[in-house]
Amino acid sequence: MQINNIDGLILPKKSDEEFLKINFDSLFSYDFTKAETYEFDIMGLETIVDEEKYESVLFDISKTLDNKQKIITINKNIAEPIFLIHKLKENETIFTNSLKIKVAKDIKASIVEVFVNSCQNSFYAVNRKIELEENASLEYVKIQDINSSNSMIFALAVNQKNNSNLEISNFEYGNGFVINSFENIINSEFTNYELNGLVKLFSEATTSNLIKTIHNEKSSNSNINYKHSLKDSSKAVFKAKSIVNETALFSKAFQNCNTILLSDDATIIAQPHLEILIDELEASHGTTTGTLNKEQLLYLQSRGISKDEAYEMLLSAFENKIVDNIKDEIIKEFIKTYKREKYV
Repeated sequence: MQINNIDGLILPKKSDEEFLKINFDSLFSYDFTKAETYEFDIMGLETIVDEEKYESVLFDISKTLDNKQKIITINKNIAEPIFLIHKLKENETIFTNSLKIKVAKDIKASIVEVFVNSCQNSFYAVNRKIELEENASLEYVKIQDINSSNSMIFALAVNQKNNSNLEISNFEYGNGFVINSFENIINSEFTNYELNGLVKLFSEATTSNLIKTIHNEKSSNSNINYKHSLKDSSKAVFKAKSIVNETALFSKAFQNCNTILLSDDATIIAQPHLEILIDELEASHGTTTGTLNKEQLLYLQSRGISKDEAYEMLLSAFENKIVDNIKDEIIKEFIKTYKREKYV
């Protein structure tokens, strides 16, 4: 089965502005043996047909193969995070999975999803929808750790009601071909939306993060913050577009992307973009690219720390700024002690 040959499916093209510098050819032309839905090991989840229209065409891949969507509804405060561990084991397979996460009014919750695999030449198409009712709060953390020869497209859309709070942390550790799409059309007042990402790549890994945020209501906040550490021949693409329309008075829109290149062959393509249609707001965007600070390395070595240890200390300090944004202490400890070997 080739994704290129699926009837009625309109696929993204690398010539489209949104997908410039992203080459889908090898993934979409690969002949997979079969396609199947990755089922949650959770009893009693509601199932609906996903008839929603999304901004990104990436949602259509999973929807075309299987338009069923599971729903997790959180209607009471939960003391500890919900952990969802996805383990892909079958070779040469297209996996699909769609989940809606609903958090009720005045409820606070946290969810962690981990994506790992022990297979070869498989592809995981993941759709996520997050819905927050009035005054709801969700901390959502995603870890991607798939190995080489495998691919993943993760598409997430958000719907927030008044005074809701969503904090997303995205950790990219894998060595495959990965695309993440985050879209949030903010149609409610006094909402807060934070998206923090750490992209830590090696070998020939490729990860792209495509982020679109549209402010349509007043006093809505968005803060996009990504850090990349890239080794070997790895490649990262960061494209963030935040639009603040005339109706979104007194809103805040921030974007920031920092990258450390740890080899001459590593590549970053960073394109932060703001479209501001009003004056009454706070907004900024920026991107930096460089290497580890040589003066700091020399200073640490002058204090008796080995070069390798000094290197790791500086890199950890850079990367931990994303981890430190996590509010839930259980999740923070999970991230700090995470090891792929525990799950494969």
